[in-house]
Amino acid sequence: MNPRKENSTNHINELYWKDRCGIAFTLATIGGRWKINILSYLLNEGKLRYSELRKRLVGISERMLIAKLKELEHDKLINRIVYQQVPPKVEYELTELGRSLEEILNLMDKWGEDNLPESML
Repeated sequence: MNPRKENSTNHINELYWKDRCGIAFTLATIGGRWKINILSYLLNEGKLRYSELRKRLVGISERMLIAKLKELEHDKLINRIVYQQVPPKVEYELTELGRSLEEILNLMDKWGEDNLPESML
């Protein structure tokens, strides 16, 4: 799922640290601009449809949202639930593994709010 060249130095370093360091593995799995937001919305709201996620994630492109949802599903952090109906209905929810990130996400949120620069308040 990684768009980097397999023989690039960055990719090799990423794989090295991801396999040997818990923090690096966690950041590689949930890091980036959109994944944490997706996880937070699902944590707080339960199941959400694709269109609901898209509305909440201001500025995300359709292509990026699809890619991030696929990555989260591949990493077993979310479930994609397809309802066999017309029109088709798809919802996303956290897996048990995804819900296990709740404490980490809450601590990150608290730390961020406690340390926001005054210019951003």
